Amino acid sequence: MEPDDSCSPATLSSSSSGCEGAGPFLGRALVPIPTGQEAAAFDAWAIQERGVPDPVLMENAGRSAALLLNDLVPQGPVLVLAGPGNNGGDGVVLARSLATWGREVHLVVVGDRPSPDPLLHDWSPTTFRRFGDGELSTGLEGLLAQASVVVDGLLGTGITGVPREPFSSLIEAANTSGTPILALDLPSGVDADTGAGPGVAIQAHWTVAFGGPKRGTLLHPGRARAGRLLAVEIGFPPIRFGAREEESSGRLLTPGWAAREMPRRALVTHKNAAGRLLLMAGEAGMAGAVILAARAALRSGVGFLRIATPLAIRDVVQSAVPEAIHLDADDLPGLREGVGASDALAVGPGMGTGPNAQRRLQDLLAAWREVGQARNGSISGEGSGNREGASPFLILDADALNLVAKDESGELLSGEVDSWRPGPDGLLLTPHPGEARRLFPPEQSRDDEGGDPAGWARALARKYDAGVLLKGNPSVLATPIATEPVLYSATASSHLARAGMGDVLTGCIGGLAAQGVSPVTAGGLALHLTGRAAMLTRGKGGGPLPQDLVEALPAALAEVGPGRSSFRHPFLLLDLPAPW
Repeated sequence: MEPDDSCSPATLSSSSSGCEGAGPFLGRALVPIPTGQEAAAFDAWAIQERGVPDPVLMENAGRSAALLLNDLVPQGPVLVLAGPGNNGGDGVVLARSLATWGREVHLVVVGDRPSPDPLLHDWSPTTFRRFGDGELSTGLEGLLAQASVVVDGLLGTGITGVPREPFSSLIEAANTSGTPILALDLPSGVDADTGAGPGVAIQAHWTVAFGGPKRGTLLHPGRARAGRLLAVEIGFPPIRFGAREEESSGRLLTPGWAAREMPRRALVTHKNAAGRLLLMAGEAGMAGAVILAARAALRSGVGFLRIATPLAIRDVVQSAVPEAIHLDADDLPGLREGVGASDALAVGPGMGTGPNAQRRLQDLLAAWREVGQARNGSISGEGSGNREGASPFLILDADALNLVAKDESGELLSGEVDSWRPGPDGLLLTPHPGEARRLFPPEQSRDDEGGDPAGWARALARKYDAGVLLKGNPSVLATPIATEPVLYSATASSHLARAGMGDVLTGCIGGLAAQGVSPVTAGGLALHLTGRAAMLTRGKGGGPLPQDLVEALPAALAEVGPGRSSFRHPFLLLDLPAPW
């Protein structure tokens, strides 16, 4: 897509998270999220096994970052802080590139870098100093005050723990200078795996990642320290996803990925062929959860919606969602018929956890297993809608998950030992952290959603042999299969922490799954679409409401391709606004 000229980088303030409205958001279809160790192993594999010269990678990284910096801050002196490792080498290449283009560049090196540095190619920046010299130590404050931008090339992905001197002093000085900071690969002091900053860490306005953003820049507090997150292609071989040391265990949900995975309606079709969803939700006083989920499902494109609710709330739900067929959740024959005529089932929003809710869930799961057995457990997931012959996909959310957690026998979800089971291709659990903790027995409970949400989601997936969407900031999607990457949402925001947002997400997942998309893929698409809808409505006072997301879903669905950016460089893989 053509970028929007109204959000030229030169017009952005140093604290801006993007352009007016939703801001720039570009992401190619394949954007990896490696850990620090995975990134280092991939570097070594590319260099040693595939013959990609290390100097070529460093040259591409430094020059690409220099081009982006020159767009972001086109005028004024540049101060580059370069450490002893490859991260510092990228900074030296950036400094040399800007100097050859006529920019005023001050290069400060820290630690054991050669002098003269061969990466300068005999070019000289305006000043070249080694931090620690008495003259420079006393003059650093002046250099920082003079600079229009500071480049952080101090510490790379292999650094863990608290930054030591002299790096900690330089980081503190850069942060307190008030000068905008561009970090290379990740902000110095941020753990590449966890996002933790156990000591002082760079507070960047922009971060330029090489090959793909490191996992620590997607997890808080690292995400907040990275600012606007950019990723560039630097000449690596095709990225590999999996469980090997040199493969990326994480993948980002981007506009390009969503455009490739989105279901498409046939030009000639009918309502049943466009996907049939059964939504079981609600109890007295909780009709709003049903309405939000149902409207989101319809906005996501589902062709035929059935809603199973208690009779006590049928009238209010039916008046709010006249497009649906309304079933009595306590009518077992009607419920069985509805399950048998559906492509996907979404269960849980607002349904309560009392005896009546437990019985309704038991009835629905029994009907689901019967349909699965009758259809020989076929989970083709092919095509778009009209999945005759394939068992319905199942999405369990909210109170459905709490009921599963309360079931000490384990029979509610598993059924009889010899009964049909769909596996991770047919079942998706969508807990928030509190629900996820309840899904583990007490002796297995974990409280590490802030440190390792991917590991937590993977553990849940293995326990239940299902796909798991663990909500959070960011939300993550995992399966029990170690070779499948964990999917990370790119559009997470604290503004989504509002009652009703999860109901919109569940409805969107169900609507997409009914159109033939596997539940895990439907979960990823729904995370992208609802997150993007929130970005499109972010200007509303106090942040968007759940109903705002429902109304913005058509606009999010209408977006095509990898998105837009204020940059026109073809090597750009990702342009993600700063957190909001």
